[in-house]
Amino acid sequence: MPQLPMSDPLDWFRHWMDEALASTEPEPTAMSLATVDEEGQPTVRIVLLKDFDRKGFVFYTNLVSDKGQHLLANGRAGLCFLWKAMGRQVRIDGPVELVSDEEADSYFASRPRGSQIGAWASKQSQPLDSRQTLIDRVAHFEEKFADQKVPRPDFWSGFRLVPKQVEFWQLGEFRLHDRWRLERQGEDWSWDCQRLYP
Repeated sequence: MPQLPMSDPLDWFRHWMDEALASTEPEPTAMSLATVDEEGQPTVRIVLLKDFDRKGFVFYTNLVSDKGQHLLANGRAGLCFLWKAMGRQVRIDGPVELVSDEEADSYFASRPRGSQIGAWASKQSQPLDSRQTLIDRVAHFEEKFADQKVPRPDFWSGFRLVPKQVEFWQLGEFRLHDRWRLERQGEDWSWDCQRLYP
């Protein structure tokens, strides 16, 4: 059975992500994001990882969307990456925080112009009476920002999940998988690692 590859979960995650990016995985940065609403109802959807480092794992969204409201109210979330072709899964749990305005501005400026316009046009998670209404809103903001840079909306930003627990799962024969759970100890980057039954 494979041994623990490395004691630092960020190094381990980076190694697996690099292999996923070089593999046939169709969308290696796709991850399930689990949040909880004010009544304790869990909700899960797919978002894209946009950055990660020792501060945490970053994704962006409309702050008035369901997930944005859940995160602002609850302050905790879970992530799950599945790289099926490689037989690997990573789960990450912890508190979330807003990224800085500078980080959000920088990422927003790197997006295609159509995606920037879309961020303004979409009242994410709100009821929509028809597709035409959305198309009309896109046209409105295209006209509004014609011949100028599209600014980041104040209702659009990013969240950083600060990992408190990271679990690595590797497919094994006869469902005898390998699982390791790493839990952060205190505020420094030290981790307790345990191998788990599959």
